[in-house]
Amino acid sequence: MTEEQINSNNGSYSAENIQVLEGLEAVRKRPAMYIGDISTKGLHHLVYEVVDNSIDEALAGYCDHIEVTINEDNSITVQDNGRGIPVDFHEKEKKSALEVVMTVLHAGGKFDKGSYKVSGGLHGVGVSCVNALSTHMTTQVFRNGKIYQQEYECGHPLYPVKEIGTSDITGTRQQFWPDNTIFTETVYNYEILATRMRELAYLNAGIKITLTDLRVKDEENNAKMEVFYSEEGLKEFVRYIDSSREHLVNDVIYINTEKQGTPVEVAIMYNTSYNENIHSYVNNINTIEGGTHLAGFRRALTRTLKKYAEDNKMLEKAKVEIAGDDFREGLTAVISIKVAEPQFEGQTKTKLGNSEVMGAVDQAVGEALNYYLEEHPKEAKMVVDKVILAAQARVAARKARESVQRKSPMSGGGMPGKLADCSSKDPEECELFLVEGDSAGGSAKQGRDRRFQAILPLRGKILNVEKAMWHKAFESDEVNNIIQALGIRFGVDGEDSKEANIDKLRYKKVIIMTDADVDGSHIDTLIMTLFFRYFPQVIRNGYLYIATPPLYLCKKGKVEEYCWTDQQRQKFIDTYGGGSENAVHTQRYKGLGEMNPEQLWSTTMNPENRMLKQISIENAAEVDYIFSMLMGEDVGPRRDFIEKNATYANIDA
Repeated sequence: MTEEQINSNNGSYSAENIQVLEGLEAVRKRPAMYIGDISTKGLHHLVYEVVDNSIDEALAGYCDHIEVTINEDNSITVQDNGRGIPVDFHEKEKKSALEVVMTVLHAGGKFDKGSYKVSGGLHGVGVSCVNALSTHMTTQVFRNGKIYQQEYECGHPLYPVKEIGTSDITGTRQQFWPDNTIFTETVYNYEILATRMRELAYLNAGIKITLTDLRVKDEENNAKMEVFYSEEGLKEFVRYIDSSREHLVNDVIYINTEKQGTPVEVAIMYNTSYNENIHSYVNNINTIEGGTHLAGFRRALTRTLKKYAEDNKMLEKAKVEIAGDDFREGLTAVISIKVAEPQFEGQTKTKLGNSEVMGAVDQAVGEALNYYLEEHPKEAKMVVDKVILAAQARVAARKARESVQRKSPMSGGGMPGKLADCSSKDPEECELFLVEGDSAGGSAKQGRDRRFQAILPLRGKILNVEKAMWHKAFESDEVNNIIQALGIRFGVDGEDSKEANIDKLRYKKVIIMTDADVDGSHIDTLIMTLFFRYFPQVIRNGYLYIATPPLYLCKKGKVEEYCWTDQQRQKFIDTYGGGSENAVHTQRYKGLGEMNPEQLWSTTMNPENRMLKQISIENAAEVDYIFSMLMGEDVGPRRDFIEKNATYANIDA
């Protein structure tokens, strides 16, 4: 069937459009290859795969409402009002098209260009992968005035597709139970799903996504529910990300066009901060490593702004050379493009490689931005003035770095004097502990394994880089010590670039180790903000961790046990104290300095026993919003966030 035939058939979608690429056998054997991992990330990815199918129906113009439900038994239901998966006979596979879609990897309408011009999803592994990794799955299709159903166990159909009733709606309803013999975590996190559903609603204007959690009921027995819907799409998205920042210009520069056959949607805002925050998407997939669409955007932004400033003689008095980074300081932008056949590269397969996209985005952004600047001279001047300030700060940052390198007292090899380095020089096995306070730093130095563990004590709270101009970080001793200990460089090869270079990173594990109290949590957040804003590559590569020292040492007679949670402590009381707190001696650790070197080693630093929390960027736009809200100037949103989330935190007053 040709594309012309399909298009002339009013967008018909039937068994003939379903193409089969390969079988399903390997998914259960190597699940991480298909969904990333088998912990929390992979568990939630199952939901995204099913929702992506519904989004594809919406992109094709056949669906505008998707309902996602976390059921009381922790199964997931996703229902849309699209056309419904075809149920007619598939000639090649000799079975229903529905069964082919549900049981064969890489089978679906996405590979037939007539059915879907573009589609999201993770490289088309789709719903069959979800089926393979679920103990049970039930699919219902509402189509042709009828309801069709098929059930599966671990990807195998329990019976042929059958008719079970009539219906006056169309769409697909999927319910699945993740396999607890495969996943290390099978309890869904509402906030993780809400973040992705919100993002999808912004990226796909006009689609309503409902998220319901039947596990949580209010006083009137109503389930927790949120509706995500965006009328203006990326315009609202960029305002949401920037909602806790002070706007330099209140306008959103918005572009929604098609160039060279590529749909391009971009929203741009300038704020008074000193960070660049660009979030890019291809077919709804967050391309955290960027790619050709991001390169096209940056090229157009630099070229257009520079030409406007030069034509209007705005740079003559500045007496400073303007670089690409300067045009992006205080910029928040979201780029969303649709590509029929995306080619992904990079370590995490989230870098777009399609060369033709660069020119399309460059042209679209250049034209729209040039028009905006010409029509808004007052706002244009504010942006250019901000660019000049950024250039001056960049030069100041270089001088600050050079000054620090000349003056600071360094141990051998240009390292900070307080760093107790390890003997190994292999970054793959080396660990750097960033430790709160000299006292705990002393215990850590005595308790560590000197062969592969390095200790850098931090004095007090480090600079809040969210509020500081770029060059101020390099004037801070604590920030400089971290940068130099890690071996991170900025502005290599004679450039004053803000892009961190981690090619010579000296440790592939960086572990934040602070007290289990409010100050410790604040220091954790300050350090994470530094990494996210100045060298996010360390987080993206999975190198940043938080140590979790125990909260309690419980004793009853000769029995001693460290407890990391209140639940573990209660279990000890129930087991050894007969449920009475008075029968058990509990020592509460508020500071790392309360532990001697042997205790610190055995509980928090020994790879055999310790528990580390890996810091990851699942959703860069949401992380961007949270950091700017928590660490920025605006108190209101921060208070609301703390009040909303206080019940989930274990913080000592």
